[in-house]
Amino acid sequence: MSNDLNQLSERNIALAGVCQAATLVKQIARSGNVEHESLLSSLHSIVVTNPMNTLEVFGSYPQLHLGFSTLVSQLDNQDTNKDVEITRYVASLLALERKVSANKKVLHALGERITHIQRQLAHQPEIDDHTIRNLAAIYVDLISPVGRKIQIAGNPTLLQRSDNQHKVRAVLLAGLRAAVLWRQLGGKRRHILFNRSSVLDNARAGLNQSTRAYQE
Repeated sequence: MSNDLNQLSERNIALAGVCQAATLVKQIARSGNVEHESLLSSLHSIVVTNPMNTLEVFGSYPQLHLGFSTLVSQLDNQDTNKDVEITRYVASLLALERKVSANKKVLHALGERITHIQRQLAHQPEIDDHTIRNLAAIYVDLISPVGRKIQIAGNPTLLQRSDNQHKVRAVLLAGLRAAVLWRQLGGKRRHILFNRSSVLDNARAGLNQSTRAYQE
């Protein structure tokens, strides 16, 4: 049983990463304001390709606080907490992951482009606007042509700004990375549908850990 719980916890960390990306996309598109630490954590996860464990991909529980909070809200029985827009982004990212993972040519090119970003960050560790543009370019060049484009709803004025477009695409790439990780850990849609209570309880535990770490 403990192994099952550990596997569920690992999967939920990755799923929280998907949810965090979905929420960040909404924040950028709707208000132009974004939780900066959550943004950096999600973007940095793209280049963590040899982690010791799942949590290391995102840094720590506090850096996934937004993701766990979103996951709990989406699965909770309180209808007022559910966000249809975020649900659509999560579903779209999970569907896109399947198409990307089935395309070996895209996966190879993706690995090469991410390795290039890793080399850049070795000299300039901070994820700046230049890095965000490069991550966005990877999404445009390699990911967008693979599946149906994810339609982003929001403020047209904000979405017309190039900096916001770059952020949205870079965050979608981060969401895809989390979705790939979730699938690698055995994640399947039926787990969310038929084991919702177990997933929710585990997500709440993750949220509690992130909250306690914030308060320490």
